Amino acid sequence: MLAILGASGHGKVLADIAELTGWSSIEFFDDAWPDNQYNGAWQIVGNTQDLLNNLASYKGVIVAIGNNKIRQQKLLQLQSAQANIVSLVHPSAIISKYTKIGLGSVVVAGAVVNPDCTIGIGAIINTCSSVGHDCTLGDAVHICPGARIAGGAYIGNRAWIGVGSSVRQLTTIGSDAIVGAGAAVVQDVLPNVTVVGVPARPKP
Repeated sequence: MLAILGASGHGKVLADIAELTGWSSIEFFDDAWPDNQYNGAWQIVGNTQDLLNNLASYKGVIVAIGNNKIRQQKLLQLQSAQANIVSLVHPSAIISKYTKIGLGSVVVAGAVVNPDCTIGIGAIINTCSSVGHDCTLGDAVHICPGARIAGGAYIGNRAWIGVGSSVRQLTTIGSDAIVGAGAAVVQDVLPNVTVVGVPARPKP
């Protein structure tokens, strides 16, 4: 049985991937329980503490929270409790056998990850995005749908790469930076900075 922490739209995507990859039984946990009882087709059975109290009942656990910082915090909490954290990869995703993907990460439909990449813990490689060769993605990074990361780029912990954006080869995106939707990053982005536009510039 798979436990998913975070009854969100992203959680529905993870549950769908889980079913496609052979998980026959899936239960959600969310801190809005018991007010919320279902996430689409799947039942919510408890909150974070309930999951921590019942880890032995689950063969795998994954966090489905879009907020990078909260997702990382929940993963660290589960790691400390020795949860069996798993990753999920959609059957249509293409991942080089020479790439390493950290625990708790998810690769969504149509995504491509090329050779010699290192993906951290709890990353999201979202729908139809691509990560070029020799890239390094830190923990709890989110590569949004349709984003393109060229070869040799470095993406720091918890960075957010927006929908349809692009990052030039050998570029560094600092931790907690945000790249706006459709932006074209052609130079390094400092930590905690939001950039937007073509070419991408710091947001005023």
